[in-house]
Amino acid sequence: MITFLCCLALLIAAYFSYGKYLDKVCRIDDRAAVPSKTLYDGVDYVPMPRWRTFLVQLLNIAGTGPIFGAILGACYGPVAFLWITIGGIFMGAMHDYLSGVILVRNNGLSITEIVGRYLGKGVGAFMRVFSIVLLLLVGVVFVVSPADILATKFDAISKNWWLAIIIVYYFIATLLPVDKLIGKIYPLFGAALVLMALGLLGVLLFGDYTIPQMTLENLHIKKDVLPLVPTLFITIACGAISGFHATQSPLMARCVNNERECRFVFYGAMISESVIALIWAAIAMAFFYDGGGVATVLAQHNNSAAWAVNEISNTTLGVVGGILAILGVVAAPITSGDTAFRSARLIIADIFHIEQRTKWKRLVICTPLFAAGVVLTFVDFDVVWRYFAWTNQALAAVVLWTIVVYLHREKSNYWVALIPAIFMTYICSSFVFVSNQFVGMGVVPMAYVGGGVVTIAISSYMIYSLVKNSKQNGKDNA
Repeated sequence: MITFLCCLALLIAAYFSYGKYLDKVCRIDDRAAVPSKTLYDGVDYVPMPRWRTFLVQLLNIAGTGPIFGAILGACYGPVAFLWITIGGIFMGAMHDYLSGVILVRNNGLSITEIVGRYLGKGVGAFMRVFSIVLLLLVGVVFVVSPADILATKFDAISKNWWLAIIIVYYFIATLLPVDKLIGKIYPLFGAALVLMALGLLGVLLFGDYTIPQMTLENLHIKKDVLPLVPTLFITIACGAISGFHATQSPLMARCVNNERECRFVFYGAMISESVIALIWAAIAMAFFYDGGGVATVLAQHNNSAAWAVNEISNTTLGVVGGILAILGVVAAPITSGDTAFRSARLIIADIFHIEQRTKWKRLVICTPLFAAGVVLTFVDFDVVWRYFAWTNQALAAVVLWTIVVYLHREKSNYWVALIPAIFMTYICSSFVFVSNQFVGMGVVPMAYVGGGVVTIAISSYMIYSLVKNSKQNGKDNA
């Protein structure tokens, strides 16, 4: 319990300490013009109250990530607490906050366009394709998983009908102005997500459950089948750091009223997500403590995190828990899925400079996007999910390098992003060598050496480019 409480306290304190320090790193100016006002169009650029943008941002980035990922991450043992806490504070929340500020200062453009501005047109062009593919994968993942659950709970309606219903909803939500549907109902779902986590926190604090204490012996369990590096850092993404968030942040970057709101909306939403992930990791470890541990119990139920959510919620929170469980495993992914398609629409509109005030222009972009999404629903779900997980973290590494370049140009403390950028580059590179999804060398020294070589090469090139550009700017200013 002490380990869990310390991590919880650190996450909350970080918002008021490290988050405030990042205000200075960014040189926040609450008098600066923001795109919600300078580019208002009544569709995507719409000022919204701070509390509303926070809850929408939280639901956009959360989905099932901080729930499913945390439960699966709990299989590794209490080391999951460390990654969620350290990753959430110094990587994920920093990543979301600084990228959010950059987006606000660049007219709320899609993250692909921002990457192109700071890392070069070639990288930007690659990221356009990369991000659209990622968002399609996210959209499909968050169509199929809730459809499966709904078909199980309400067997009178088949899975294919649920798929059709969800896709039609996505299509409508993607077309409508942000404040008409998303801005009105998403805060309610966001509040439900928070209430479910608070309810489980109460169970942990006052119920008869044992949260494993972190010791050197149990820090990392199941070492033989669950290698810590790089798989833990791929498994727990949304609760620690996730590149997907950077694709969602432009939606709210176009809705904030001033720069001062950015810490609350972006850093605050990510810290909140980390708290939710921490609670779910803890309740999973505590709930299945007497059953042989999370990994053992999940293995008996096809490693289904959705089953674990339903079992934990219904048992600990009763009827209310069952309702919140449905919101958590159905409503949350659906609300992230539709904003994934919405973000894809914005990326395409930004690439081809298509204004989005006109309805038929939004329709022209949405139609082929959803056609591709429908096709992908017929691909094996497990295959889609596995590649989504790595793609998600690879995007996070790219965005971190973008933040490094931005801070370097602004002559600010770029070390806050440089160390996380190098770390995530190594995680993604080593995964390519270890995982059978790619090279498939397995957990052998040469796989980690290969990841190290790639990381050194990328990091050296990036640092060389920073130094070169700095010297060139010095000459230009002389």
